[in-house]
Amino acid sequence: MKKQASLKLNFIMNTFLTLSSFLFPLITYPYASRILMPEGIGKVSFATTVVTIFSMFAELGIPTYGIRECARVRDDKHRLSCVVHELFLINIITSIFAYAVLFVMCFTVEEFETRRAVIFVMSSIIFLNMIGMEWMYKGLEQYTYITVRSVIFKFVGLAMVFVLVRNSGDILQYAAVTVIAGYASQVLNFFYIRRFISKVCIKELSFKKHLRPIFVFFAMSCATTIYTNLDTIMLGFMTSDTDMGYYHSAVRIKTILVGVVTSLGAVLLPRASYYIENKMYDEFVNIAGKALRFVMFFAFPLMVYFIIYASDGIYLLSGTDYTGAILPMQVIMPTVLLIGVTNILGIQMLIPLGQERAVLYSEIAGAAVDLVLNAVFIPVFKSTGAAIGTLAAEFVVLLVQFYFIKRKVRIKHILPQMPLYIIGTTVGAVLCISVRYLLPSENTEIFEFLRLLISSLVFAVGYAAVLIIAKDEMLFEIVGGIIKRRK
Repeated sequence: MKKQASLKLNFIMNTFLTLSSFLFPLITYPYASRILMPEGIGKVSFATTVVTIFSMFAELGIPTYGIRECARVRDDKHRLSCVVHELFLINIITSIFAYAVLFVMCFTVEEFETRRAVIFVMSSIIFLNMIGMEWMYKGLEQYTYITVRSVIFKFVGLAMVFVLVRNSGDILQYAAVTVIAGYASQVLNFFYIRRFISKVCIKELSFKKHLRPIFVFFAMSCATTIYTNLDTIMLGFMTSDTDMGYYHSAVRIKTILVGVVTSLGAVLLPRASYYIENKMYDEFVNIAGKALRFVMFFAFPLMVYFIIYASDGIYLLSGTDYTGAILPMQVIMPTVLLIGVTNILGIQMLIPLGQERAVLYSEIAGAAVDLVLNAVFIPVFKSTGAAIGTLAAEFVVLLVQFYFIKRKVRIKHILPQMPLYIIGTTVGAVLCISVRYLLPSENTEIFEFLRLLISSLVFAVGYAAVLIIAKDEMLFEIVGGIIKRRK
């Protein structure tokens, strides 16, 4: 086995990447949302969701499947080169097909026609993802490279937002900056990949062996994309751009928090796949248990805090014109915990164990629930109805995945001690609620920021105090790691 990057280093790099993904929208979105207003943000949100769906068809399950397969052959450069070439050529064909269908729909479907220009701008994501082959870099655990490259382009995008987005009509400029900040770095991947793979003869390539597993992963991707984007699509067809703007603002905060919670899990799939391939089951169970404890450690307090301070978060991030986003945000916040757990159970455990079908079943169940509840609640409650559907879908996904994982792994060995985190969260919540009453809202951005800052610090102190008293292993491991890195 070749020397592998430390899981701690991978985690630190991915956490830094997550923080950069957190800071970019935290700085740019408050500015853009006030310039473009809910209607403009809603147009970009709809276009992003449409492109996400077509990107799913273009990628055909390769992003997750590719990570696993590259991790399995990471020690054999020739086998790795064959796998990368095979998957890349498949991706080229499917991307061409996806672009053709998207182009036709933009001239035949009314909801697409009215937003055609911004959809075309966002569709460059499909091409950039294709040439980027990010799945190979993650399979080889190149998280330092991924982080440095991505952060540089986010800074470029940050500067471009304030230069190009100046009035409510600059929707296309905002869409272009979003693409540059999030995906333009994929161009570097295309040229940098020569360091890891070599040329192979076309006669050596075998595509057939990938087709069946790719379609299983594709079905998983379909189900996931449907129940994670169906809400926005149905809002776009059943309500207005303004309602989509409200919902996008609520989901934006949830997405940032989910990124923090899943930052450790994101680096585990290649390592977990390697452990399973080499029959290192004890190591596999150990990292899975740590990942679940990490999720619980962060998800419980973040979920509860932002339910309590939803209005402050929305007003600070988007402005007072987004009052309609407060209730959807409160409804959707529990998904931070649900997604964090299912990310570990499904992507980081069931898939390395070869249980892709179990993950697929869970996501199909979630998509079905989301479709039915959206159809019922969106006409009545609009953006809040979409949040209800998403919450129920994520809960169903968790139930199904839990059913399958307990049949493969002794679940009591990997489940964290949740009561401690619940108690700590309760103490923190009581303390931060007192801050809310001591500092009543004045609906000014500076005041909202100060109240969020003070209340979050009070919450953190109360939460940490409970964990210190109980000598929580996760807390001391995180603090110890930070101190060690600083030294």
